[in-house]
Amino acid sequence: MTYFLVTFALMLIVIAIMAIGVIFGRRAIKGSCGGGMNKAECICVEKCDKRKKMEAEAHLTKG
Repeated sequence: MTYFLVTFALMLIVIAIMAIGVIFGRRAIKGSCGGGMNKAECICVEKCDKRKKMEAEAHLTKG
């Protein structure tokens, strides 16, 4: 039980440090624009080349 409590406390500390970093960094936590799912939303301001290519291919297959 001691190992569980120590591990749980360390995880809480790590999560708190990450939250403080986001608060002071003022940047959104986000994944890559490439994504594995076709319907994934990209929150990037400027889309990366991989995402642009994927959207162009999807547009060509629809039209």
